[in-house]
Amino acid sequence: MKSKLITVALAAAVATGTAAAAVPASAAPATARPTRCHTADLKAGFATGEDATPEMKQTKKQTQAHIWFTNRSKRTCTLSGFAGVDMVGAQKTDGTWSLVRSSAKPVRMTLERGDTVDFGITLLPVAASTPRKEKFVPATFLVTPPDETRHFTLKWPFGGQILKQDGATHPATYLNPVGL
Repeated sequence: MKSKLITVALAAAVATGTAAAAVPASAAPATARPTRCHTADLKAGFATGEDATPEMKQTKKQTQAHIWFTNRSKRTCTLSGFAGVDMVGAQKTDGTWSLVRSSAKPVRMTLERGDTVDFGITLLPVAASTPRKEKFVPATFLVTPPDETRHFTLKWPFGGQILKQDGATHPATYLNPVGL
């Protein structure tokens, strides 16, 4: 019944040109859309379950590691896009490698309190015998949530080394958007 009254009131208001005054405030409850998650709203870490552990000892194909964000705030918030990921190497020659983004399209993820979402990092492991200048040995990851400037520092828990392609246009090591 209430929706019929709103429809009739809106039709009458449009006909007279007074739409704003014709609808009572209680007739259309406004629900605010959640705003984006900030670094302070989140906690982060590497997924370490059996199926989430990257195969760093094999060197014939790419593998994936996953980083998760959990909403630890008391509000619902959203994440959309790519996290910033800088790998800091363990060797003096490694330096810091800012990972490039895949071509995957980001989607908006809504996180209620306690919800978790992750994203994948595709890696190309190499053998330990690979010359030092051709491999990158991860030590820590600096992970910045989408549209934020503060990062999390995560210790790399999986060992191994990655083919060093930090200057490549299309490296075999790259990241996907949040939710993929």
